[in-house]
Amino acid sequence: MKTLSTTTNHRNKTLGNGQLHGRRKTAPKLKSAARNSSNHVSLSIAEPVPKALKLEIGRVRRQPERQTVSPWLNPTQLGRPAFLMNFPFSYATGFANNPWMEDMKGGKRQPDFVRAAVQFLAVYQNIGAEGLVYLLPTPRGADLQDLLYTANLGIVLEHLPDKNTVVISNFMSAPRCGETPVGVKFFQDMGYDVHVAPSKFEGEAELKHLYDNVYVGGYGIRSERETYDWMEKKFDMRIIKIRETEPYLYHLDCSIFPITKENTLVGTELFTKKELAELGKFTNIIPVTVDECFSGICNCLRLPNQVMNSSHIHDLKAGTEDYRFELQKNRKLEDIAANLALEISYFNLSEFHKSGALLSCMVMHLNRSCYNIALTA
Repeated sequence: MKTLSTTTNHRNKTLGNGQLHGRRKTAPKLKSAARNSSNHVSLSIAEPVPKALKLEIGRVRRQPERQTVSPWLNPTQLGRPAFLMNFPFSYATGFANNPWMEDMKGGKRQPDFVRAAVQFLAVYQNIGAEGLVYLLPTPRGADLQDLLYTANLGIVLEHLPDKNTVVISNFMSAPRCGETPVGVKFFQDMGYDVHVAPSKFEGEAELKHLYDNVYVGGYGIRSERETYDWMEKKFDMRIIKIRETEPYLYHLDCSIFPITKENTLVGTELFTKKELAELGKFTNIIPVTVDECFSGICNCLRLPNQVMNSSHIHDLKAGTEDYRFELQKNRKLEDIAANLALEISYFNLSEFHKSGALLSCMVMHLNRSCYNIALTA
């Protein structure tokens, strides 16, 4: 048992419980050098330091503070995947602004908000396990029923050297026009160089990045070709322009999905031979059917080793036409992913089908680091 040794000018008495009892009349002055042994612990108390010396010591020790600088200015510059989502605080389906919603009559379009939150969080948590996910704030009292679909908010142009430029959407859909100032403020607060498209444009859901400065852009329903002409001149981009004609596939992410930097799912029946030939110069086209596009085969999100897709097959009755189409889509996507050494994760997003949306609509890329891992079977 170790003992504590001190030098005092009075005798201490030991109580039965081992505590010391006594009255110290003066503060002890102990030598700085103390005995050390395996069974003896020494306590040393320094002599009082003169006030003048304390001030001098303070002057000597005070060093200029070093300013720490982060290696990243924004999430686009991170080496890990980064995305933007929005929790469905303002989600609503009151205004039918696409054919899917128009087909839903009566109360079929009314969301179950608790179920919608659970479905949203399942997607959010899966993405968050792979990278950084920002949540776009919802302004209090905002009447923005589709703010949740951040893929339409704009596009971050990662090909630019500064990786600090974003183009915010100029919406064709009337209920969505109020999203533009929300996006502008968010990215300005983040320090981005913010531009608003001068003509109609609905974000990265319409403009898919392939690699380097090469993109494919859809126009004709929600976005205008003039937007891509402006972007090519201003931001040194090469955009393959493709006309959209199917009203139920009103954004390009419904018919085109770059699954890797070299391979792209394309609903080949939806575009002209000339458009496909031009696109084929820049990417390997993996054909998918119109029915598979209707079932959401292209509405995917790529993560480093997996592809995320929406499927509500367990809500469907086996043997029905809807069940058959959903099963066909899932099996086709699984085969494509397996050939590229990727896994598939499915999420039931039935509450968001009520607004005509699928998984890719809910996520905006802040960078495309998720494509940096290229595996082949």
